[in-house]
Amino acid sequence: MSKRNIFITTALPYANGPFHIGHITEYILADTWVRHERMMGNNVVFVGADDTHGAPMMIAAEKKGVTPQEFVAQIRAGRKQYLDGFHIKFDWWYTTDSPENVKLSQEIYRRLKAAGMIYTKSVTQYYDTQKKMFLADRYIKGKCPHCGAEDQYGDSCEVCGSVYSPTELINPYSVLTGTTPELRSSVHYFFKLSDPSARQFLREWTSGCGLDGKPRLQPEVLAKDQEWLGEGAQLEDWDISRDAPYFGIPIPDAPGKFFYVWLDAPVGYLASLMSYCNAKGIDFEKFLSDPSTEQIHFIGKDIIYFHTLFWPAMLKYAGRPFRVPDHIYVHGFVTVGGAKMSKSRGTGISPLRYLELGMDPEWLRYYLAAKLSSKVEDIDFTKQDFFSRINSDLIGKYVNIASRSAGFIVKRFGGRVLDAAMDDPLLEALRSQAGSIMDLYENREFSRVTRSVMELADQTNEYIDRMKPWELAKDPQKADELHRVASVSLEAFRILTNYLKPILPGTASKVEEFLQCGELTWQSIRSPLSSQGEILPFKHLMQRVDMEKQLDQLLPAPAPEQKPQEVLPGGEAIAPVCSIQDFNRVDLRVAKILKCEEVEGSNKLLRLTLDVGEGSPRTVFSGIKSSYRPEDLVGRLTVVVANLAPRKMRFGLSEGMVLAASDASGGTPGFYLLAPFEGAKPGMRLH
Repeated sequence: MSKRNIFITTALPYANGPFHIGHITEYILADTWVRHERMMGNNVVFVGADDTHGAPMMIAAEKKGVTPQEFVAQIRAGRKQYLDGFHIKFDWWYTTDSPENVKLSQEIYRRLKAAGMIYTKSVTQYYDTQKKMFLADRYIKGKCPHCGAEDQYGDSCEVCGSVYSPTELINPYSVLTGTTPELRSSVHYFFKLSDPSARQFLREWTSGCGLDGKPRLQPEVLAKDQEWLGEGAQLEDWDISRDAPYFGIPIPDAPGKFFYVWLDAPVGYLASLMSYCNAKGIDFEKFLSDPSTEQIHFIGKDIIYFHTLFWPAMLKYAGRPFRVPDHIYVHGFVTVGGAKMSKSRGTGISPLRYLELGMDPEWLRYYLAAKLSSKVEDIDFTKQDFFSRINSDLIGKYVNIASRSAGFIVKRFGGRVLDAAMDDPLLEALRSQAGSIMDLYENREFSRVTRSVMELADQTNEYIDRMKPWELAKDPQKADELHRVASVSLEAFRILTNYLKPILPGTASKVEEFLQCGELTWQSIRSPLSSQGEILPFKHLMQRVDMEKQLDQLLPAPAPEQKPQEVLPGGEAIAPVCSIQDFNRVDLRVAKILKCEEVEGSNKLLRLTLDVGEGSPRTVFSGIKSSYRPEDLVGRLTVVVANLAPRKMRFGLSEGMVLAASDASGGTPGFYLLAPFEGAKPGMRLH
């Protein structure tokens, strides 16, 4: 196969704070794929950069009493510990506040203008009279004009995904001062995304294929783009300018005007590549315009609109050497226990805290890989799942193979494997999976990779359990058989490490040294261990996860929220959030009260005989005697928890629980049975 030239990027993090788990997830996703491509022997240039421009950066620097450049430099100084800590290996990490980005952004703008894709018009926009500046979109909040969600920013809604102009917001206010901004006019520069030729190009591009012959976009992304590009839909022209004061790149021949950050940020991909090429003596234009070069971007699902509409259209009309992307690979968000991450609720994962707790970065790489696929799906992190996967898969299945076999090879056979064992049927079965596993990596089906490798690890452990090398070691007459079994097991471990190397690069490096087997590549699958080499004594490759000392420290149980007494509904706090699955486990049914009696010996209970639609009645004891006379309840409908475990009481067996409301504050004494509307029948379930 001919070698591929691939230019790969991840979305640029905004340089206003440290990396969060979403950044690290995306970088691990891309890094794993990059490592696979390099194991294939392909030429890959993997670059990243800090997104540094915009009003938020200017305001943040102002609050700290430093220049925007100084503020960005402070943030950038902390990037390396994250990237190195999680074995994320970019070829180049740069910044959008660079001479290369100024040059490229202005050059692309000039070309777009020459192509007739830029025009100006007067725009009425919000102005903060207290701050004395026009407000960038992200410094205006209000109600979404499409779905009505509160506190949405001025350019797009995080709830429904709509894109709009700030003036469309309902009840806008300035995030900077809290004041109501006033409307003023200013000349703005626009990119004609609504041009019919741009629309036609985007329809063709979004539904087309990259150089590898595969669809450019995932089905979920294509479906969203087709909504935006469908018949009757209207693409809005893109406002690409902002007024001074603004931290950004000046628009040529337009004093006081700067490029909106979303124009120069993706150009930062190219600026980072240019800087890398300059440092390595590579011809930037030749590399980028080479017909064999593929351009691929990894991004989160929240920035699809910019990357699949604006960005390819900009590149199309800018012309050579700029090229449209071959693929945009989109991933979902990271949730914790099914909930969106929130520091205030204790559901945020700090990557730096993870490392400070001594947690192995490859635990996280493996766990994320076990969750990631080619689909645009959210990745849910739970402590118990993490604990089980790492300790069961990585330690119990994978690392365990080396620890069960290496000692015999070193102590009994001088560290040399048996060459004749390298054609064992088990090893051939493992090697035969190389093609399918490489395909899974290529298609970013990392969760299927981990499942496939662990199935092979199970087969290997079954082989060891069946052959019992610890028993063979007791009989000197079975030394040859022991040598064979241990050699097969160790070669199996090498093959499994080969398969896991893109996910576990640090562990693979240790294994390469331990086995003295050279660099593991996809071509090395069929280059078995040899008696010509001598393995080193086995050292622990990975520790187990400690739930109490590590996971509980990383994600402590959130403290219950305390609400002021005066705002507690019904006199008590709302219970902790439950999932829809939790709710569905409670079976609520309509019940008819056939009979109601006082319970002798109790001043609180009534004995209810209920028809729940089952053919035979149930008996339920309920503490509502103070609020109802028995004769008043007979014949009425109520609601019962039908799947509550029966409770044995001294008065008899209670087979459920009727639902009644009460005020815990005592302000409204008594109980109030829940009663369905007329027409409900016994046995109907509440949903």
